Amino acid sequence: MICIECPKGCVLSVEVENGKVVSVSGGQCPRGEIYAVAEIENPKRILTSTVIAEDLSLKMVPVRTDGPIPKVKIFEAMAEIRKIRLTNSVYMGDPIIKDFLGLGVNLVATREAVK
Repeated sequence: MICIECPKGCVLSVEVENGKVVSVSGGQCPRGEIYAVAEIENPKRILTSTVIAEDLSLKMVPVRTDGPIPKVKIFEAMAEIRKIRLTNSVYMGDPIIKDFLGLGVNLVATREAVK
């Protein structure tokens, strides 16, 4: 696995047993081990998408989560995003849904869309 935590791009060797990391080698800093364990045991991603806007300056408003969510929740999150219809003006950084899916992150607008 290639570590993406810093510009060095260390090649990590990861030993896994029963879905748990047993050892990590090849990293030149402590962030590599933390990255490998998280990526194997509980991978998370920032989710970016668009939501439909009605009677606003944009037909689709770009959105993203303001923090990473578990990768296993991506399809559930996309199903919720497809249900959203924005009818009021939003500005960059405005929360569209607070505590999205109860995951402790907000779904926020990444572009302005006004009436």
